Parts: sequence; C-alpha cells; structure tokens
Amino acid sequence: MKTKPAHRAVIILFALLLAATGATAGPNDGTSQVERGKWLVNLGGCHDCHSPKTNSPAGPVPDETRLLSGAPAHTTVPEIPKGMASMDPQRWGVLSNLDLTAWAGPWGVSFPANLTPDVETGLGSWTEEMFMKAIRTGKHMGEGRPILPPMPWQNFALLEDENLKAIFAYLRSIPAISNVVPEPMPPQETSAQ
Repeated sequence: MKTKPAHRAVIILFALLLAATGATAGPNDGTSQVERGKWLVNLGGCHDCHSPKTNSPAGPVPDETRLLSGAPAHTTVPEIPKGMASMDPQRWGVLSNLDLTAWAGPWGVSFPANLTPDVETGLGSWTEEMFMKAIRTGKHMGEGRPILPPMPWQNFALLEDENLKAIFAYLRSIPAISNVVPEPMPPQETSAQ
C-alpha cells in the first residue's frame, strides 16, 4: 500500500506512541483484552469523530451519554462553500461541523459510524472478522462502500491482529446506542448552488 507523506507521518507518530507506551506487547501483557481495547480507542482518538460533543468551559468534549455512537441521526449539513468539492489546492480541502461528526471534502460529506454494539444501527451485527477486514481494506463491513475520510483506516490497518481484536472486544462491551448515522453524500450533492 502506497502512503502519502502526511499519512506516513501519522503512522510513524502512532507507531512511536504504541512503542513508547508498550502497546506492541499485545493484550496478554496483564491487561484484559477489553481494557486494552479501551486504551487503544482512547489513544487512537476515536472519540474525536465518533462521539457527539457537548460544550464545556474547555470547549467541545465527548458527550458521555452518546460515546462512540457516531454522527447524530439529526445531523444537518450547512451549505458547503463554492469550490469545496473541487480538488483545487488553492481552496479549502476539508471542513467539519463544530461537533466533528460531519466532514466535507472532495469526496462529498462523510459521517462517522456508530461504533456501539447496537444490532440495528451499530456494530452489533458485525463479527470480529468483518471488523478486521473493514480496517484492513478500508471497506464498510469489509466489502461494502469505501470508508471515507477523515477516518485514518490506513493507520489502524497497521495494527497487529491482537490490537484490532482488543479494540473490537472493547467496542462490543460498551452500551448499545440506537443511532442511525446519515448516509454519505456524494460530491455533486455538496457543491453550493
């Protein structure tokens, strides 16, 4: 897999963090698989996009009642500035809502998935194999549509199987939240009229 310089920098930084904190030892280092998965989810910044936010004196923070439930079903997309959907490097390349649960760029608009174990709207119907295949291939459910930016699946694809299994075990252990995440919007729907 060929990576862009920016992706390589993120991969190197993530690998250094994993090495510096002992993350390469695997889930059998005395920590339960679920606890290890929680630690990796927090280290990987999953709440940044997959958890809706509430306002605090320190700025937006993950809403403890909706952790990892993805973009809220009622998410609205404001008008995208003209030229946003183009690849012109002289224009903005990526925009996000204040919640970081809607992202617009040349690919259209993407919404972070519901990672809770809800069977109907989250990962509840996924198997560990489907999860790992999705992360390794960048395909929804391991074989569906592409997983869209800003999800850094290419970085997570470099994790060892034991770490991906730990992440999946943690995601299966959290409370299920029913939340139908909006479908991605293609670029032609995002350009301003």
